[in-house]
Amino acid sequence: MARDVDFSEYFAARVQRFRRVAFALCGEWHAAEDLVQAMFVQLYRRWRRVRPATADAYARRILLNLFLAGRRGAGREHVTSSVPDRESPPGRDPSLRLDVERALAGLTPRQRAMVVLRFLEDLPVSEVAALLGVAEGTVKSQTARGVEALRVALPAPTTEES
Repeated sequence: MARDVDFSEYFAARVQRFRRVAFALCGEWHAAEDLVQAMFVQLYRRWRRVRPATADAYARRILLNLFLAGRRGAGREHVTSSVPDRESPPGRDPSLRLDVERALAGLTPRQRAMVVLRFLEDLPVSEVAALLGVAEGTVKSQTARGVEALRVALPAPTTEES
């Protein structure tokens, strides 16, 4: 029972963070929810062996593996005629958010993962390299290419947005 209590506390404390990361990876809330759910199912199966100090890194690794494997349609964008079901926070231009989502969707899954991990999760190059199983130089070059692609795809900020 202590295992379930510990896992429930971890889940409650981290679910929103992982949803945000999954959304940044997938670009779609439903796919992000599926991805996070699958991640927590796998994490729960191994929860007895997970050390508290490394639980976040382990969960992040599972999330990335699921995303990069293309599970549940992650990384695919679907055009719909319906209005998004969430309103943008006050003072933020919702069109800019949509532009960023579209620009991220234009990156390869690996570049997108690197950009999200480096800038949304604020992980160092070495940790991103370890998570993805690539050299640090690959992370640096692919992140730079991804950021450049985002710069090209996104409109230049106005003085009000800067």
